[in-house]
Amino acid sequence: MPDRNKSAYAQAGVDIDAKMHALELMSEDVRSTYGPEVLGGMGRFGGLYSAARLTEMKRPVLVSSTDSVGTKTTVAAGAGYYRGLGQDIVNHSINDILVQGAEPLFFLDYLAAPRLHPAVIADLVSGMAEACREAGCALIAGETAEMPGIYAEGQLDVVGAIVGLVEEADIIDGRSIIPGDQLIGLPSSGPHTNGYSLIRKVLADVDLGHVFPEMSVPIGEAILEPHRSYLAEVRRMRRGVNIKGLIHLTGGGFYDNIPRVIPKSAGVLVRKDSWTVPPVFRVIQRLGDVSETEMYRVFNMGVGMIVVVSADELSHALTLAGPGAVHIGEVQARDGDPVKIA
Repeated sequence: MPDRNKSAYAQAGVDIDAKMHALELMSEDVRSTYGPEVLGGMGRFGGLYSAARLTEMKRPVLVSSTDSVGTKTTVAAGAGYYRGLGQDIVNHSINDILVQGAEPLFFLDYLAAPRLHPAVIADLVSGMAEACREAGCALIAGETAEMPGIYAEGQLDVVGAIVGLVEEADIIDGRSIIPGDQLIGLPSSGPHTNGYSLIRKVLADVDLGHVFPEMSVPIGEAILEPHRSYLAEVRRMRRGVNIKGLIHLTGGGFYDNIPRVIPKSAGVLVRKDSWTVPPVFRVIQRLGDVSETEMYRVFNMGVGMIVVVSADELSHALTLAGPGAVHIGEVQARDGDPVKIA
């Protein structure tokens, strides 16, 4: 018998009241990311952002990107930890436009699940708002979609889009990279948002509360550590050195991401003994019997961003980058494969 206390839509699996309650819970966090550029506030069909800043630039260029957290959402849902996913999607997106020199302006989110739980949605958005505030980026608009029959119970999707701004003359595109330039690795906080289909397979029968001998924290905590943003480090470095290239080590790891930035005439040598690979990666490699080559193609192995600078600026660049930054290799003339890890 139909529940006469519920609307027909709710009985079909979509609860509008739950969505509105989620909006109420997240509203304060969202507004905390607003600056004077945001016009009109929440609740409109589209977010309004003043473009007046563009008139102060010579040749302003907008840089945009969209991505998802991927199957890390499944791990987080199983652990009941959602706030980190909000930080994940914002910081991943910031890094993706940062590699071209862009400063973030505003971010938009899309959250989908078979059933909306207001507290979960509020937790996710709270994480997004925290990351946006730290970056000076407005969380300007978003969408929550309740889609029973499309997503299985317990699943969710976390997607985001970002728009940033850079002066055309300040775009970082790697074209000036030459043999002899040096590579600096900025430390990651863990797997970030990549390789989780493999991680889930490897850890399928492992208690996420288990602490392996080589680790100081439970494996679940290590793999759910939020994606780092490198905005602060890159801002500091750009004030004192010429950054020739930036490489965000996302899906494809070292082997697929580095060639996206360096000229086709160049290759790089990465010295893997120049930094200590975090133990979470070695646990995954051991349990999954994953080859060394595949590990460096799937994961960041403890290096979330690579910065390319000239040899004479290496020392100063390392100082500006701050704790954890390591000299990890160099650019060479192309001789065979574009990326060599030794």
